[in-house]
Order: sequence, then structure tokens, then C-alpha cells
Amino acid sequence: MPAFNLGESIPPHTEHAVSVSLPTWRANVGYEEGEDWVVGSMTTGYPRFFIHRSIQAFAKDILEKIGRKGLVAFLFPTRQVAARCVSFVKLRALPAIVSSLEVLHLVLDPANPQSKALRGLSPSISAVICSPEGFSFLKQYWQHTGDGVSSRRAEFCHSLFKDGLLRVDESPKNTAAPMSPKPCRGPKRYQRRGSLDAGKPSTTSQTSTTVPDREETSRFLEERFGRNLDVSFVEPAKSAIKRRIAGALRSDRELTASPVPEKEMESNTRGVVNLREDDIYLFPAGMNAIFNAHRALLGARGGLKSVNFGFPYVDTLKILEKFGPGCVFYGNASEADLDDLEARLKAGERFLGLFCEFPGNPLLTCPNLARIREMADKYDFAVVVDETIGTFANINVLPFADIVVSSLTKIFSGDCNVMGGSAIFNPNSRYYSALKDFARTGYEDTYWPEDVMFMERNSRDFASRIERINANAEAICDVFRENKLIKAVFYPRDNESSANYEACKVPGGGYGGLISVVFHRKEQAVAFYDAVDTAKGPSLGTNFTLTSPYVLLAHYQELEWASQFGVDPDLIRISVGLEDTAEIVKVFEAALHVAEHGSQ
Repeated sequence: MPAFNLGESIPPHTEHAVSVSLPTWRANVGYEEGEDWVVGSMTTGYPRFFIHRSIQAFAKDILEKIGRKGLVAFLFPTRQVAARCVSFVKLRALPAIVSSLEVLHLVLDPANPQSKALRGLSPSISAVICSPEGFSFLKQYWQHTGDGVSSRRAEFCHSLFKDGLLRVDESPKNTAAPMSPKPCRGPKRYQRRGSLDAGKPSTTSQTSTTVPDREETSRFLEERFGRNLDVSFVEPAKSAIKRRIAGALRSDRELTASPVPEKEMESNTRGVVNLREDDIYLFPAGMNAIFNAHRALLGARGGLKSVNFGFPYVDTLKILEKFGPGCVFYGNASEADLDDLEARLKAGERFLGLFCEFPGNPLLTCPNLARIREMADKYDFAVVVDETIGTFANINVLPFADIVVSSLTKIFSGDCNVMGGSAIFNPNSRYYSALKDFARTGYEDTYWPEDVMFMERNSRDFASRIERINANAEAICDVFRENKLIKAVFYPRDNESSANYEACKVPGGGYGGLISVVFHRKEQAVAFYDAVDTAKGPSLGTNFTLTSPYVLLAHYQELEWASQFGVDPDLIRISVGLEDTAEIVKVFEAALHVAEHGSQ
């Protein structure tokens, strides 16, 4: 295994990596404590928690250009997103902070002839500016929602800004929500099977109502920015991503927004009929998909509290608590929790929706989706399931859910170099029409084209990667189960809730690549973590094995709170990769040996 230095990007030398090396237990604690020997050495970090250097540099240049040195700026892709951020801060900050708020919009300079070739990319930026005292409020919004600009968008737009192609918009405010862009599919050959895998782009000229001459745009981008980013490839790339998510890729069908014939859809999406490509929405981050699923339900159903069912990923709970009327939290995802929820419902209490993970992170607990669906139908609430850890290739939760969300950043991409998220509206949901009505005006496609292209390329071998990762994870899980140092192993195959997982597992599917373990003693956990010869840092679902003291990183300020739900503060989470099975098993056996003999 390659050695990773403290603060180095994971993977190494990857400009837009979404993980960072924290190779020792002490380094993780130092990161949480904000110690300079750790934070000062970090070249990058997980994007919603660590603002990428390219974004920081762009924000700094904007402030200097407009004479606002000493203030802070957070960058967002559109006016509407910036407006939501401002509203969030206004509800929470002191008047002095609120009075310092300013929003600046950067748009293409219409007087510059080179702007024509860039219109199809929509390279806009909206900066929310305020006093340094407001930093924590802006950072909360950035982290919880996933609404911030991606590092690739910032890098590209910064180049335009420095060249004078992006300028401050001084026209009257225009806050009308833009509709989803009209698809620009490009040549027919990019609408057939394998077309996105074809290598070199076509040189055939084509125009559309939304994109200037394609050849002109491609040539300009290549000459000025060193990118071969053909905007007419972007919509087909999104379509390919959606079809992989739906399991509906077919060699005999053109890209279309029409419903797939029922028999075909049953065989390709495992029993969910009527699903259309436009029922799948893409987002710049997984958390942004969750945030917008909640927004859509609020817009479609009104201001009711939600239910967070099961121990959650940290920002899911924060979204439900801070954006809207709040939520009721059940941390164990148990039958007893469902009994309590049912008693509330029988007594007349009503909810917007129930949000859960399947499996949960980090205990891999699987809630009883069949019972939840029955309760939802009876008492009129929506069900939103985050299937990131289980993955589309292993489980199908859509028959039980009104909305299925996923972080494409993880195993769908695998390469740890691009962010993305998705939300699927179940066409058989009672809320489907209301959700679609909301999406027609409330959904903004802010997924940056370069990120789309990376996600499409990375996910081409998604299904085959899952098979290898499933097998590796089972082998490593068995090693832990047989070791006397281990107090508990959490894995969907073996958990008490395994029957709930089996109810959603597809034929030929496995149990995913995530394992969590707890040692009998903290010293053993520390020795194991420091010794294990894998990449070590935040995130999961990477093509390489990634180890993390997850609870320490995700819940450092609330360890006691987490422990009451069975989440041990010294838990170690392993995201298993594509390595040779025998070799990766040896890696974990060696680390367990060190833990046994080095912690005595």
C-alpha cells in the first residue's frame, strides 16, 4: 500500500480529491481540536467541511477587487441559492452581522465577444459577503446544505474573472427561479449505447437554442483553459448517469423522456413501473439531494415536522432541525422506536416525512421499511430513504419510498475526485404529482458540467466494481469476527436487522463495502488504526480501502450524546476497496497483530 503523508490529498496529487490523509489517531484528534500542526498541513479536505483552496483563492480575489478586504465571502452557483443562505443567516445572527450582509453576482460580460462561447456553461457565481463574525453562520449553511460551488466551478470561473470575462452584475435584481435547462443532446451518435464511451468527441458542428456553436465553444475552451469540455456532451452524460441509477440502460432505446414500457421497466428496475428518466434529479452533492428532497416535501405538503429515524449522518439531522419546523429523532431505528412513532400517529400527531438511511452510518442498522411503508400509507407521511451505503447495485428501496436519495460521490463514482448526488421521485407515490409540480419551478440544475463529465466517466464500471467490493468486505468482516480483540462488528449481513436488509437485497446483490468495528479497549483501537496500511481519512465508497475513526470525526463535540445510541466513540469504520482479496486480508491481519502485541 502507498504511504500517505499527513494532510496529503487522497488520492495523492489529485487536485479535486474529496478526502485527506489523517494517518494517526492523534492527527484526527488534532484536526477536531483545530491544532495547527494538522490543519496547517492539510492541502485539502472533505469539500463540505473544508473549503477548497481554489474556492478560497477566488473569494479572496473577489473581495480585493471590490474593496472589501477584511470581510468573508462564501461562493454559491446561483442567485436563488445565495438568497437561501442569506435568509438562513438572518434568522440566526445578531443584527450587527445581518447588517453587514451583502450579495454580489458575477455574470458573463455581454460586451465581451468571447462570452458567446461560454453561455452554454452558465458560469455564474453569487458571493455572500459579511463581517468575520458571521463566518460560522455561512459555514453552517455551506456544510449542511451542500449548496456551495464545487472546486472545479470555482477554478473555471476564477479564470474568467481574472480575464475580465466575468464581471459584477449591476443590473436590477432578477430573482426569478430558472427552469431546468432545455436538454442539448448533441449528435444522434451520442444518444446510442456506448456513445459516451467513444473517446474523442465529434467534430460535427451543431447548434441549439441554449448552446452556441459547439465547435466554436470546444475550441475556445481548449485554447483558453486547456479543457476539451464539449457542452453538447453534458446532457447525454447526465442521461447516462440517470440510466445507471435506474438500472434502465438498454441497447435498443434512444435517450428519451418517455415512459419505458412496463414489462421492460419491471425487468430493469426490479418491479418499479412507470419510472421516467425525468423522475431522477442530479445535484452537486449527496447532502444537497437530501436538502432538496426536504425542500420539495415542504413545498409540496406544507410546514410539518419530520421524523429522523435511525442514527443519522450528522448533516441530515441538522437539515431537518434547522430548515423548517424541526423534527422528532429516533436514534435506534428499532421496532420499539416504530411502536412509539405509531402511538404518536394514533394519537393524532402528523408528520411531513420520515427520513432514514439504509443501512445506517456507522452501525449499518437497517430499519423495517415494510412496516414504515404501511404506517406512511395509513397516516399520510412521506418516506425518504438514503441508500448510499447499500447502493443501487445491492438493494432496491424504491418500492418502499416516496423519494430515494444517494451520494454519488461515494461508491457510484469510486475515484474520490468528484462530488454528486441524486434524488428519485417514485412515480407510484401519492405525492408524486405535488413533488413534480414543485420541481418544475423549485429545482435548479446546479451540477457543474465538468463534474458531470467526471461522474459519468467514473461510474461506467459501477456494477462490476460493486461485486469485487462486496466479496472483499465479506472476507474482511470474517477476519474481524474471528479476532479476540474485537468487541463488536457491524455489517448488514450479520446485524440483528439483517432480515430487513434481505427484504430489499436484489438477486445477486451483496452487503456493501462498509464495516464498523469496536475493540475491547481504546488502546487497541488506536494501535490498530495507526498500524493499518490503508489510506486513512474521511469519506467512503472509494475504489481503494479507506479507514477512519468515524465517530471521532463526525461527532467529536457530541460523543456522549452519540454513545447513548450504541455508537462507541472509538469505533473504527472501514470502507473496503478493490484490492486483491488475499492481500487486503493480510493488511488487516497485520494491523490486528500490532494491536494485540503493541497495546499490552
